Amino acid sequence: MAFTSRAEVGETGASGTLHTAPTVSGCGTSLPPMSAVPLQILAPSGDAAGSIDTAELRDLYAAMIEARAYDTKASAMQRQGRLATYSPFEGQEAAQIGAASALEPQDWLVATYRDAAAMWFHGYPWAALFLGRTGDERGGAPPAEVNVLPSSITVGGHMIHAVGIGWAQILKGTGAVAMTMFGDGATSEGDFHEAMNFAAVYSTPTVFFCENNGWAISMPRERQTVSETIASKAVAYGMPSALVDGNDVVAVRRAAVEAVARARAGSGPTLIEAVTYRLGPHTTTDDAARYRHDDDVDAWRKRDPVDRVRRYLEAQGAWDGAWQAELVDGAARRIEEAVADAEAVPALGAGEIFDGMFHSPTTALEHQRALLLEEIES
Repeated sequence: MAFTSRAEVGETGASGTLHTAPTVSGCGTSLPPMSAVPLQILAPSGDAAGSIDTAELRDLYAAMIEARAYDTKASAMQRQGRLATYSPFEGQEAAQIGAASALEPQDWLVATYRDAAAMWFHGYPWAALFLGRTGDERGGAPPAEVNVLPSSITVGGHMIHAVGIGWAQILKGTGAVAMTMFGDGATSEGDFHEAMNFAAVYSTPTVFFCENNGWAISMPRERQTVSETIASKAVAYGMPSALVDGNDVVAVRRAAVEAVARARAGSGPTLIEAVTYRLGPHTTTDDAARYRHDDDVDAWRKRDPVDRVRRYLEAQGAWDGAWQAELVDGAARRIEEAVADAEAVPALGAGEIFDGMFHSPTTALEHQRALLLEEIES
């Protein structure tokens, strides 16, 4: 699916999403106080603040349906013992798809273990994502033309890589942008400060996209930081920010498109906070019922990002049961095909574990390989 990088999916009554940093003589940059109310264009009821491009919204909706199909399948496979620990993202489809839809093919995406939907939308094959979750490192090698790094397990460390990639684009003159996605917990890491500071100082074309899903494992957002919002942290770095309803794919896309355009124009980085919710556990080894209430989960289910798009499209005469069945069936078929492709990859032999370390194995590795093979044969 291709999306044009125009300023927004549809017109709204809002004057803009970014809080800019005006220059103050002798004082660097500063930001005006920002509203703590997230930008929302498409409400949970399906009502919209202004007109929306229905054709593009149908494509975004189809992508969210497919992303949820992957998430459901991966969770089931983990319980069957066919995947290693899995991090579900149900409830965050709008945040991931909306943000990734703002990128062009030449742009880079540097994401986390929970961002499979965004990675897929920017070209990472489902089969490779499944393969990586089996523990096969070959799943971390996407096609050469796909500018997506393998998902980061280390919390926050990948943000620095995104800044480096953005800086490289300046040096190479490509005009490409690097977007990095991370959770609210990552903002407490030193890597967040280093990445934000470096990006601002060197004005790298980097979009920092925080999926504030309320929880960093069992740590609630209110204990993560005393800042009123995560978006407001941009003030300290002199960069613009945006606070959006992360379950509103239209609002997310609008903020992301604006931030990407700003970065591509040479105006530097932006921090976007998408307020969303992790409906499932942190991972399939986590029992979320130990630290949060069912009432909270139920309340957020009423804000489901997929349902609100369906309600809007249905009201516009752009959705019906037949099309829904077509989307669900098509997504299920493609996901099953990806699973089959991943599980058909021949397992690596014991001696091949050395091949991924260096382009040409060192003498020491070759010696270790020989010792291992000799031990196996004996």
